[in-house]
Order: sequence, then C-alpha cells, then structure tokens
Amino acid sequence: MTNKIEIKNLTVNYVERGVNNTALDGVSLTVKEGQFISIVGSSGCGKSTLLSVLEGLLPPSEGEALIDGVPITGPGPERGVVFQQYSLFPWMTARANVLFGIRQAKRGISHKDARLLADEYLGKVGLLDAAGRYPSRLSGGMQQRVAIARALAMDSDILLMDEPFGAVDAKNRTILQELLLELWQNEAERKTVVFITHDLDEAIFLSDRIILLTDSPGRVYRDIKVDFPRPRYRDELMGSLIYDDFRRELFADFFGDKNRAAENDGVII
Repeated sequence: MTNKIEIKNLTVNYVERGVNNTALDGVSLTVKEGQFISIVGSSGCGKSTLLSVLEGLLPPSEGEALIDGVPITGPGPERGVVFQQYSLFPWMTARANVLFGIRQAKRGISHKDARLLADEYLGKVGLLDAAGRYPSRLSGGMQQRVAIARALAMDSDILLMDEPFGAVDAKNRTILQELLLELWQNEAERKTVVFITHDLDEAIFLSDRIILLTDSPGRVYRDIKVDFPRPRYRDELMGSLIYDDFRRELFADFFGDKNRAAENDGVII
C-alpha cells in the first residue's frame, strides 16, 4: 500500500490571551491508503488540532502535512469530514443534506444521478424512509447516520472523523460503530480513515493502528498495530482472551503504568 497521508515534524503553535502555546510538537506519522487509524489522547492533547490541519483549516507552524505527496493548503473534495456535533443544515431534509455534499464533491453531476446516489447511501445507513425529514425530526443517532451517508456519498478518498459518536447514547454509539465498520470493510467503500476518539475499546474495535498522543503539547507516544483479523464481530472479538491481553497492554500504555491501567479498567477516557 502507498502512503496516502504523511505528517512530517508537524508543530502547531497558537496564542491565547497573549500567551504563546504549543498544541502539537514535532508529530510525524504516515497513513497507508485504505488504512483505518485512530488518534487517542487526553483532552487538550491536540487531537482535533491535528484533524484541523488535515482538513486544511489550520496551517502548520512548522513541518508539513501531505496527501498523495502534495502539501495540504486548504480544504478539498478528496476529504470528507464527520464531526462530533451534528453538522447537518437544519433547513434541509436528510436527502438535501446528502445532496449538498454530493454536489460539492461531484461538480456537474445531474440532478437525477445525484438524487439516486443520495438515496443509495441513505439506504445503506437505514434511513431511506426518513429522507424527507428535517434534522429536528431525527434523533441524534439518525442525524449522525445522515452525516456518515453524506461523507461516504461524496466518495472522498479520505474520511476524517472527529469523535463522531461522542454525542450519542451508548446504544446508538454501538450501532454507529458497527455500521461504520460494516461499510468500511466493504472493499468498494473502503476509504482511508483518520478517527479521533477518547474511547480505547472503540479504537481497538475499529482500527488497523492506534496512535497514542502525549498530554499537551501533543507528541506521538506510541504507534500500535491492531492485528485482529477482519471482518470483526464485537461479541467474538471482545469475548476473547487475546482481546483482553491487548486491551490491558493498551490501557497500561495510555495511563503510563500497569497499576493505574488496572485501576481504570473499563473507563472511557
């Protein structure tokens, strides 16, 4: 696999109330085409800052970020984004929200083809019957499914996800994780995914690699390969001794020592 994303010695500084601060300090990593990686770290460690650089919304202070070997200089249609807070236009129906994304990414597509594509992806996330509803008539989980449908329908090479399930309840979080994994594991749908999360179990379940960042300023502390075979099934994976061992080691890495990891076992961070 070729390198899809390259981050080289990335540093991001900012000024707050007249004080110079560093959000990210010398971060370097690569993401292969079609990989699913999760970025994990404590609040304030620069996870969302890193995603903002990849989105093209925030320039590096030092270093660079590249896609297909080309430096990122701004937003682009090759990157779809799903945020934690529901980012739908409230005056548009579910279908119109998906259509908006499609038209941004596929200039010149006919109205008929765009509508067919929107309905195809609403169907994939189980919301075709709700295509005519406005966001105010959709639950939080349904709104996030529309956002995922919009991002996938854009057919972007890269999917950037900033804690996309953090604002939904535990049941819908599980449903959305499994939906995303099901869609991503389909070879025809597979994108390069950079996924921000606080939830280590979520990261293990979804990812090919987990990147642990230090507390602020964010630096790469560990780059951990997740070798569990795909397709993955939650009950089968999480009921295995191999999963328990991996999870224990991951918590130990995150918290810095095995005693603290044991004390915090089961806590979403």
